[in-house]
Amino acid sequence: MKRNNKLFRNILIIAFIIWLIFMLRQQTNISQYKKDLKTLSSKIELAEEELSQNKQELEKEKENTNSLEYIEKLAREKLGMYLQNERVYVDSNM
Repeated sequence: MKRNNKLFRNILIIAFIIWLIFMLRQQTNISQYKKDLKTLSSKIELAEEELSQNKQELEKEKENTNSLEYIEKLAREKLGMYLQNERVYVDSNM
């Protein structure tokens, strides 16, 4: 009878040690997941701020698309067009 009690006690101790190791490993995983969550949350916030800034810039550009200055700027930069009787100097070193 004493031998059965001793065996049962040893099995319980081994089971407890295995459970303790498992729980410690789970806590380590949880800590890493929380750290990853903070990092990803920060990245999401930065991306949202950048998106908001880009959206504001696009809204400003959208408002300016019908202005004469914007049309003239596009004609000069993209199409190489200039006003009549305007002198254009070209740098030949380029």
